Amino acid sequence: MTYNRFATLYDGLMQDVPYDSWLKFLEDAFRDLGLTNPSIVDIGCGTGTLPILLAKKGYSVTGIDLSEEMLSMAMEKAEQEKVTIPFYMQNMMELEGFENIDCISILCDSLNYLQSEEEVAMTFQKVHESLKSGGLFIFDVHSIYKIKEIFANETFFIDDENLSLVWNCSQGEEDYSVEHDLVFFMRDEESDLYERFEEYHIQTTFPVKTYEKLLKEAGFQIKKISADFNQTVQENSERIFFIAQKM
Repeated sequence: MTYNRFATLYDGLMQDVPYDSWLKFLEDAFRDLGLTNPSIVDIGCGTGTLPILLAKKGYSVTGIDLSEEMLSMAMEKAEQEKVTIPFYMQNMMELEGFENIDCISILCDSLNYLQSEEEVAMTFQKVHESLKSGGLFIFDVHSIYKIKEIFANETFFIDDENLSLVWNCSQGEEDYSVEHDLVFFMRDEESDLYERFEEYHIQTTFPVKTYEKLLKEAGFQIKKISADFNQTVQENSERIFFIAQKM
């Protein structure tokens, strides 16, 4: 799934997203599992906010995304922040060109853009091939609770001076999937007119046990499963975190 016009608005819409919490989660995992100054590949990096935070902390980090528009913005931001980060446009299911990486991350529910267990399995296998022995694979996904109870058949609104968004969520055709229909009205400051455009996205999640099975089949040992940034998994947890190690 690619982001088109949405890429130009992404950072504004994501300004309340807790990137510092993801940074802390990664660094806690590095400390707990004995990784010192690891090399990191961040898949689904979007406009590069997390890779830039990692680079500022001194990590060697590479960003991967499927959207050319997102990566263009990521490169501009990295240049502005005066950090050097290689960015590549790749499909996570076809990850290539990496080996002996210390840590690969797929965060901010990017993995939920995969639509089937087979696609998840392909991605896990590619990640496994790219990691060094003992390397970490860290990712998060929407919980089934979030898909069914928070997203399904809900409408969200954003309305400010220059942008209005109507975000309709509906149950997808597959179990544990949600369809996002986003309609934007963006104000042109010169003409004072609003331009309307749309985005459509599908996200799918799976039970925790399914991710466990696919990780083990790909050759990973699961080190930790948590929720909502190091909380115990509960029925109403919204985001599930996995830390796995290549054995």
